[in-house]
Amino acid sequence: MRRPTAEPTVEQLPGPNAREWVDFHRNAAAPSTSVYDFVWDITEDAVGPFCTDPDGNVLLDFTSHVASAPLGYNNPKLLDKLSTFDLVDPLKIAGQDFYLSTGGTPDDTALPGPAHLMNTLTEITEQYGFDTVFLSNSGAEAVENALKICYDHCETPKYGLTFEGAFHGRTLGALSLNRSKSVHRRSFPELSGIHDVPHSLEGVRTLREKLDHDSGHVPPEEVAFLILEPIQGEGGYTVPEPEFMREVNDLCETHDIPLIADEIQSGLGRTGELWAADHYEFEPDVITSAKALRVGATISTSELFPDETGRLSSTWGAGDVLSSILGTLTIEAIREHDLLEHATRAGNRLLSQLEEIQRTRPESVVDARGLGLMTAIEFESAERRDAVLEAALQRGLLTLGCGHRSLRLLPPLDVTDRELDIATDLLAAAIDETDPTAG
Repeated sequence: MRRPTAEPTVEQLPGPNAREWVDFHRNAAAPSTSVYDFVWDITEDAVGPFCTDPDGNVLLDFTSHVASAPLGYNNPKLLDKLSTFDLVDPLKIAGQDFYLSTGGTPDDTALPGPAHLMNTLTEITEQYGFDTVFLSNSGAEAVENALKICYDHCETPKYGLTFEGAFHGRTLGALSLNRSKSVHRRSFPELSGIHDVPHSLEGVRTLREKLDHDSGHVPPEEVAFLILEPIQGEGGYTVPEPEFMREVNDLCETHDIPLIADEIQSGLGRTGELWAADHYEFEPDVITSAKALRVGATISTSELFPDETGRLSSTWGAGDVLSSILGTLTIEAIREHDLLEHATRAGNRLLSQLEEIQRTRPESVVDARGLGLMTAIEFESAERRDAVLEAALQRGLLTLGCGHRSLRLLPPLDVTDRELDIATDLLAAAIDETDPTAG
C-alpha cells in the first residue's frame, strides 16, 4: 500500500473474518465502549490513516485510536528510528522506580529510555516552570497522581473543583471528576468534596461566589485543586473562549489553588501546539499527559510533588521500555517534521471543509468546531449522529462520537490534503444518505 495513492475500499463491514475475530474477542472480554465492529489486521498493509481489516477492506482511520496514534499507522517518521531496537525481556519494568540504560551514556546512546522521556517532558513544559515528572501506565493514572500530589500539597485538603462536561478517566478517583455522562459514575463510590460548575464564564462567576471569603461556603485554603481539559474531549470537543481560560487562571491565582490541565487527549500536537494550554493565557500547575505520549505522565514542579519516598511509586510498567522510546521518538518526529505548523494548517483546512458541510446542510448539521486537528461536527440529534457514523463506516471512513450528538475527526498529525478531501467527501455523502427528508 502506498500512502499517496491509497483509497478506502469496502465490500462488507464487518466481513465474515472480522466477525469471527469480534466474536472471539468478546468471548472473554468484559463489555466496554466498542463503537463498531472494525478489526485492524496487523499482518496486512497499513500506512498513515489507511489500514486493512481481515476481509481485505481498506479503511481511512480518522480516529487515531482516540488520539493515541498521533502519527497514524506504520509511520516511517517513527519506525525508521525504532528499527535499531531489538526486543528484550522484560519490557514491562517501572521506568519510574528502576533505573535503565539504553547503552553508552545518557548523552550518547542509540535510543532514548524513560529518563530521556522525563527530561524531554520538562524541556517542553519549561514555559510553565515544570521540572519533575512521574510516569504511569495510563491517562487515568496520570490524573490520579495529579490529584494525589495536589491533596498532599494542600495543608487542609477537603475540596476539588471540576466542570460540567468533564471527562478525566475511569478509575475511582478520576471518575469522581467526570460530568459528561452519568454511566461513567453511576453507583460508584466517589471522592468527597468535589464541586462542579458550568463550563462557561457564568460557571467561573459561580466559583468566585463559592470561594468568596465573606459570602462563600467553600474555604479556598481547603481546595486542593481545580481540574479542566483545555478542550473538552469526551464531553463534546468544546473549545473554550480565551476569556473563559483567562478567568479560570485568574481565579486559581487569586486563591492559590493548583490548576491541573488534563491534556490526555488534547496534548502533544493535536491542536497545533504541543499543549492545548499553550493557546491561552493560562498557567497550569500540573499537566497530565498520555495517549499521543504513548505512556501516562504527571508533570509539575518539585515544589508541588511530595518529597517523601513511597508517597508515589510504581513497581510495574510505569514508563516501560518500549512506551518510553515511542514517546520520546514521537516528540522528536513532531519537532523534526514541523508537525505543529502542519497540524495548524491542516486543521484550518479541515474545519473550513466541515463548516462548508454545515453551511450547505443546516437542517442536519448544527455546528462545526475545532482547534488544529481536534475537530468535531454536531448534528440535530444523537440518532442522526449515530446513523452518519455507521454510513461513513460503510464507505470506509472511521470516525467517533463524542458528547451527546457530535462526531469527532482525529486524523494523524501529518494528514495530507488529499486524505482530508477523501474524508470530508465520504462524510458529506454519509450525511446525505441518512437525510430523512431526501428523495
